[in-house]
Amino acid sequence: MATKSNAGIEFSRALRADIPALCGLLAILFSQEVEFQADQSLQEAALTMLVDQPELGTLLVARDGSRPVAMVSLLYSVSTALGGRVALLEDMLVHPDYRNRAIGSQLLSHAVEFAREQGCRRITLLTDSDNSAAQAFYRRQGFVLSEMVPMRLLLD
Repeated sequence: MATKSNAGIEFSRALRADIPALCGLLAILFSQEVEFQADQSLQEAALTMLVDQPELGTLLVARDGSRPVAMVSLLYSVSTALGGRVALLEDMLVHPDYRNRAIGSQLLSHAVEFAREQGCRRITLLTDSDNSAAQAFYRRQGFVLSEMVPMRLLLD
């Protein structure tokens, strides 16, 4: 499912050839986040898994020509409460040179439609608690705060 915006940006699934550029985007994202740090070998391994095993999730990109300039990942699980497939939206980022052109909104719309086509019943995402700009962006796209509180246990 590839589509083009009116600005010539194409939205489609990521390819293996995109992985180096996507690692660069993740380095930008992780430099802004409190809990994560970039590690190219780890990011390459995870991105390769998603490209090669679509049952785990989907990487969607926005391309200017052949260059990925934005990305988002949808990771799949099953909700017993909803009785079906759900998605966790992760790693959404638009390269700084391409911001304020509605690429993020269009990519997110593309991801939401893609999740619907995959039979997902819900999309969940996390933002840093102090990232009010991201929270406002997602609210404008129809996301709402949940009463659930995220908790983690890192397994090393």
